[in-house]
Amino acid sequence: MTQRYFIELAYKGTHFHGWQVQPNAVSVQECLEKALSTITREPISVTGAGRTDTGVHASYFVVHFDSGKLTLDHPDFTHKLNSFLNKDMVVFNISKVTPEAHARFDAISRTYQYHLNLRKDPFSLETSWYFFNQPNLEIMNEASWVLFDYIDFTSFSKLHTDVKTNNCKMYRAEWTQTGSAIVFTVKADRFLRNMVRALVGTILEVGIGKIDLNQFRKIIEQKDRSAAGLSVPAHGLFLTDVEYPESVFIRTV
Repeated sequence: MTQRYFIELAYKGTHFHGWQVQPNAVSVQECLEKALSTITREPISVTGAGRTDTGVHASYFVVHFDSGKLTLDHPDFTHKLNSFLNKDMVVFNISKVTPEAHARFDAISRTYQYHLNLRKDPFSLETSWYFFNQPNLEIMNEASWVLFDYIDFTSFSKLHTDVKTNNCKMYRAEWTQTGSAIVFTVKADRFLRNMVRALVGTILEVGIGKIDLNQFRKIIEQKDRSAAGLSVPAHGLFLTDVEYPESVFIRTV
């Protein structure tokens, strides 16, 4: 009899060609499947909460998989799994979940952060984007509040994707700055391909005075990717949280 599990993990995406398995390239999914298959001595296939692109990081990510041989009774199992993983990955926790639990489709929200640095910093070159102009965070936050007036974000979606709708419900969109570090935090029920990077690129145009708030609204309303700004580089983007209903977990008393 098989049991379904959730794995909570993190990874630095710099040296991975994204999440999904692909020929002749190292992916997060491939590394995790190889480690699990080696330990359990059965072929393991994992399904992730999403498909991060090449260079994108995750400080929190969730996958599910099924196994008929795995036992979590051994106290060092997580440590053992980590010893088989790429140095740019770490597993935090493994939990039993219901048979129908799905890491992608059961998620009720996701949170991303995009990191910029106004100062060239060799220690964050792979995890933040060097942006040498100080943008106006006040007007950028005003632009972020505009997002709550809309649900259709076609203007910020990668073209020719296989999704049935481009509607997303925004829960949070906020810019903060600490010293030279600027962070955009955005939370929604779902995200479109390339959406966060396109949002950041377009809101930055507001922040440097290239477009105003009315123009930003018109970009959203046009529902045309070519109307929005350029996508910012992948290496500043982090998936930071994925939320699930409590009902998917099997809790022991």
